[in-house]
Amino acid sequence: MAFISVFDVLGPNMIGPSSSHTAGAEIIAFLAQKMIAPPLRRADFTLYGSFAKTYHGHGTDRALLGGIMGFSADDTRIRDSFAIAEQRGLVYSFTPNETETDLHPNTVDIRMENAAGQVMTVRGESLGGGKVRIVRINGVAVDFTGEYNALIVVQQDKPGVVAHITKILSDRGVNIAFMRLFREEKGHTAYTIVESDERLPEDVAQLLQENPNIHDVMVVQP
Repeated sequence: MAFISVFDVLGPNMIGPSSSHTAGAEIIAFLAQKMIAPPLRRADFTLYGSFAKTYHGHGTDRALLGGIMGFSADDTRIRDSFAIAEQRGLVYSFTPNETETDLHPNTVDIRMENAAGQVMTVRGESLGGGKVRIVRINGVAVDFTGEYNALIVVQQDKPGVVAHITKILSDRGVNIAFMRLFREEKGHTAYTIVESDERLPEDVAQLLQENPNIHDVMVVQP
């Protein structure tokens, strides 16, 4: 038997006319900015499909900019995203791409650069009703929704790393809902994404990085 949540029926609380083009866009950007150390100094958005066609009229641009600054989907500051970004010194751009058509119709690529010079890219898809899916991080194909508390581990694809991750989480009493490993080549950079029903302990990132084969740990709490 399939169960439908109230969220599925009513959709999200949001600022803007469309759950796909505003709330979904905002959530993608909100999740993306959680993956890089603040403060951001630049954010570049490449829009595909219907995002590319209607991003200005539907407020997708304001929603993306609000999300990248950490605003929630129902934050009224989204209406003033452009002015707030200017006040914060955040440089941004929006580039519609209507030549690539084999992607989900509500897809956005986000390139972020922080004050330390770190660069990260994230691709997200807005699925409707405020639901989203992150499908690429730094060019590596991944799959997570942001509906759970998530741990994103950037690691060298070597034996023992996943065992280290599970041991740390077990020692800290974390109940794992989903755990998946994504990689493009054996022995190269890989991403382990762990999703949990519970909030993740504050010290888990530091404990995980004691392993020399773990390069970075991102904690994304909804």
